[in-house]
Amino acid sequence: MGRLIDITPPVRPGTPVWPGDTPVSFTRTWAMEDGSPVNVAKIQISTHTGAHADAPLHYDAQGADIASVDIEDYVGPCAVVHVMDASGAVTAPQMAAALDRVCGADTPPRVLYRTCERAPLDAWDPGFTALSAEAVDLLAGRGVRLVGTDAASVDPETSKTMDAHLRVAAHGMRIIEGLWLDHVAEGRYEFIALPIKLEGLDAAPVRAVLRTIG
Repeated sequence: MGRLIDITPPVRPGTPVWPGDTPVSFTRTWAMEDGSPVNVAKIQISTHTGAHADAPLHYDAQGADIASVDIEDYVGPCAVVHVMDASGAVTAPQMAAALDRVCGADTPPRVLYRTCERAPLDAWDPGFTALSAEAVDLLAGRGVRLVGTDAASVDPETSKTMDAHLRVAAHGMRIIEGLWLDHVAEGRYEFIALPIKLEGLDAAPVRAVLRTIG
């Protein structure tokens, strides 16, 4: 068995969220110091907080909710590639070069791409690196079923057309955003990141890990 690498950023009050989305809050509802036999807390978060899986419902009004997606997509062989020289959005040639460097002619069905040296865990970064629609098409053409990123979204903060999301929808792919890849080298891994089974909702947090191979 290989070593597990946690690629889930911490979730806490103050965790950066999309501008205008729900801030993270924790409230203790029962407390042992107040005489309760147990501690119990209430949390308030967006479905898109931290590392999370987008459901088709997020970008398609008729799409499946996160409880209905096939969990097989979220477990299995993956490649981690670095595209930290990209600006604005990762292009198809940049993604192709990264895949060729790490995978050669054998791209696994899950690809995680790292865009930054240090993930912005304490402050929102409006200039995160997105993914071009052409890069999504390239990934799909290589048999990729799931794409993951350390960025807040595969589309820019200012996007109104959601081009990358819609290409993902066209190919029937899955998305995981907000991963923590600061400490992860390029290479092949086993990926495990199961979304919480939230019926009727557009996304869900995940606990994402990689397992080293060999």
